Order: sequence, then structure tokens, then C-alpha cells
Amino acid sequence: MVLDAVQCDPNVGSRQQTPRIALYQPDIAGNTGAILRLGACMGMGVDIIGPAGFDMSDRALKRAGMDYLAMAGLVRHVDWSSFEAWRAEKRHRLVLFTTRGAVPLWDFTFQRDDVLLFGRESAGVPEIVHAAADAAVLIPMPGGGRSLNLAMSAAIAAGEATRQMAPP
Repeated sequence: MVLDAVQCDPNVGSRQQTPRIALYQPDIAGNTGAILRLGACMGMGVDIIGPAGFDMSDRALKRAGMDYLAMAGLVRHVDWSSFEAWRAEKRHRLVLFTTRGAVPLWDFTFQRDDVLLFGRESAGVPEIVHAAADAAVLIPMPGGGRSLNLAMSAAIAAGEATRQMAPP
């Protein structure tokens, strides 16, 4: 597993047995910061698969993540292959959120070892990532829009996964 120096607490998420959120080569620091805050608040680790389209020390990332950055279970993977090696070692199921998804979010059953993967804001993910996914999930948009903001999509998915795993 190849990680860079930006690593907060990679055990967030695994302590509470919750899924993790992964971002494939994110483009926008503000979205990534918001997702780091989401992960910290929901007890979900966040994996960033590089290269990112911005410097991780960017003020916008720190501003968006605010003081939650230190609480986030952030792990940066240098590239897709290092992420896949880590995922294979940990035996995490990969759940890709995509407009090409075959299963609507509401019909999907989440598991505690899932990694909820979201693509780049500008381009989604390449075919190699689609092929590696264990499931392709769609967030239904009855209003007819093309796509949601990345941070909004991650929040919707994290909320539904958490709801499904809540004690009865």
C-alpha cells in the first residue's frame, strides 16, 4: 500500500464498522473539504485516490474542512493501483456511485465493509474503475437533472448507508 504523508486517522470508520467514502481524483478542494467534514461527523473514513486536481494543503480544502480535518479518517492513495491493493488487502466491497448505475440507491443493501466511491467532478471515473466495482449504484433524480454536486451525492449515499445500519 502506497500512501503519501497526508494521513489523519485511517481507523475512523473501521472503529464504528461503517462504510468508507472514497474520491477518485477529485477536482474541487471545496467539495473534498465538505466530504472530509461529512466523514468526520458520520464516523466514516475518507480515501482520496490521487492525483487530486488541487494541492491537499490548499486553503480552500482547509477552510471547507474547518476544524474537522483533524477528526477525519483521511487516507491518500497515490493512484488507483495503490488503492486497489489496499482494498484487496482489507477485503472491502467497492460500491461505485454513477449516473450509469444499475441499481437505485434505495434498492441497494449496504454492508459495513463497503467503500462508497465517487468519481471526478469533471469526468467521473474511467472504464477500469467501472470494471473493478462490485456494484454500480444510481442516485435517482426525479427532477431530471444530469448530475448532483459531488458533496451532495456523498452526503445522500452516506445518509442512506448509515440509515440502513442503524440499530432497530
